[in-house]
Amino acid sequence: MTLSKDARIYIAGHNGLVGSAIYSSLKRQGFTTLITASKSELDLCNQQAVLDFFQEKQPEYVILAAAKVGGILANNTYPAEFIHDNMAIALHVIHAAHIHGVKKLINLGSSCIYPKYAEQPIIETSLLTGALESTNESYALAKISAIGLCHAYNIQYGSNFLSLMPTNLYGSNDNYHLLHSHVIPAIIRKCFLAKYASEGNVSALRSDLSIGIPNEWDLSTDDSLFACLASIGIQPHTLTLWGTGKARREFLHAQDCADAVLYFLEHIHAQSEDYCYNIGTGKDLEIREIAQIIASIVGFKGTISFDSSKPDGTPRKVLNVDKASGLGWKYSIELQDGLRNIIEEYRAKGPQNAR
Repeated sequence: MTLSKDARIYIAGHNGLVGSAIYSSLKRQGFTTLITASKSELDLCNQQAVLDFFQEKQPEYVILAAAKVGGILANNTYPAEFIHDNMAIALHVIHAAHIHGVKKLINLGSSCIYPKYAEQPIIETSLLTGALESTNESYALAKISAIGLCHAYNIQYGSNFLSLMPTNLYGSNDNYHLLHSHVIPAIIRKCFLAKYASEGNVSALRSDLSIGIPNEWDLSTDDSLFACLASIGIQPHTLTLWGTGKARREFLHAQDCADAVLYFLEHIHAQSEDYCYNIGTGKDLEIREIAQIIASIVGFKGTISFDSSKPDGTPRKVLNVDKASGLGWKYSIELQDGLRNIIEEYRAKGPQNAR
């Protein structure tokens, strides 16, 4: 099935990492009726507001990319918000899609739905076969609920609601907050800060630290600035990252994820027993290897060490993507190429080019 270029497509979460990539991809391919709403325009945690929005906009297709996201620290600090907000968003958007007869919905989940010690590479049928990783359990439970909700509507009402489970994502328009970002943007920003610190480039440090830092930081003097950086493992010539560095992770560029969404939107129909698909590269690296690649591209020549008192999260997480590959979709951006592109974006604009 090829979608009409004037199909009414609602992208929930169009300002986020993957949502913005989906929006840009659809625009480039000539789709003319893309429906969006910012947080200030539509509260997805409000069911009536979502129902009213669907009544007004009448979307034919829905891409659910909206979510409350963050790294290990954010998940550990705000577990109630992570489970409440993500469950509310999924419940309200998916239910509204059902009520208003949406032709197809693509629900974007996360590879964190799988058990902590799932057999690697992880296949889709590993879902609900073991205990979750505790550091992101709240987020994972919400995402699992969204998958189950889509499946339930498919079974009971014959809906066409598909769930895609992307591996760890990175790309343009990412979140570079020093405490609440995911691993790749966190390492990129810390490598730049460590590089500036090693060079004694206080002007560059102050420019970078103008946004996306803890509210309580005191940057009034150079000494207090360096003390703040030291509190998160950044010192001249040395960068300390969380964990052992031995955890293995797979990463997918957000543009590849966007391409997967459009492919499944146009070509794949939900089946009663086939409604959830892994989206990734099928390749993983140790975090320490990824950190060294990033440091090399950034130009940080100091030492990278790891604080093993901090959590690693799941020991290894790489997806089996045979189902998606068998249906004709495959990623195209290799990790080093993707990292080089976003690092050069950061070099040009700093954290202000991101959320």
